[in-house]
Amino acid sequence: MKEGGVLPGIKVDKGTVELAGTNGETTTQGLDGLAQRCQKYYEAGARFAKWRAVLKIGPNEPSQLAINENANGLARYAIICQENGLVPIVEPEILVDGTHDINKCADVTERVLAACYKALNDHHVLLEGTLLKPNMVTPGSESPKVTPEVIAEYTIRALQRTMPPAVPAVVFLSGGQSEEEATRNLNAMNKLKTKKPWSLSFSFGRALQQSTLKAWGGKEENVAKAQAAFLVRCKANSEATLGTYQGDAQLGEGAAESLHVKNYKY
Repeated sequence: MKEGGVLPGIKVDKGTVELAGTNGETTTQGLDGLAQRCQKYYEAGARFAKWRAVLKIGPNEPSQLAINENANGLARYAIICQENGLVPIVEPEILVDGTHDINKCADVTERVLAACYKALNDHHVLLEGTLLKPNMVTPGSESPKVTPEVIAEYTIRALQRTMPPAVPAVVFLSGGQSEEEATRNLNAMNKLKTKKPWSLSFSFGRALQQSTLKAWGGKEENVAKAQAAFLVRCKANSEATLGTYQGDAQLGEGAAESLHVKNYKY
């Protein structure tokens, strides 16, 4: 991978546990022994890390407890990574589950990101050496959809209000959107004419892999077909980071289907 110019990274959290006294809200485990693990990962060749905090939108959620707890966990993780040579990807994911509209998601996203950057500053994290992996600001999974242009406007506004220009890039998660939806939304953000002091890119998991995995199907004879499908998605998302995607990717099987899984865990 290194010979090919690829920088490997590693997910370092140990999953979520329920926060006592809340309505099913969670905090992320994995800070114990993290410094020692990061040293080993660096020696093995890793150069960045990922940690996923999960928040949900409900009638009274996210609670201030959940926001603060997850912001502090992300900040502790980030500074431990930096002390051991790894670039931390800070991922406060607000789940898309629910009936809320885009305004509610925008309000929660702004509150969560504001708390995260307060915590990152309090813990003396070097912002220039971090990346943010947030959700896009969208309506809930059980609400009517809106256009990519509306999602772009609301998402960029939330970032403008909360995210320091010192952070070099935003690498969005796809959050259960279909491959094509995620690409179109990212493209709309990069086309938007407004202040954007950060690079806006993608760190899609499911929305980069779905059509590739379907094309492959675990069969040796499908490898070339899967590689071709993967290249189509990579090219589409590469163009979306420049705001030049025309929506002309040949849609592989599964590219347009929703990848939403309620209360997604991995």
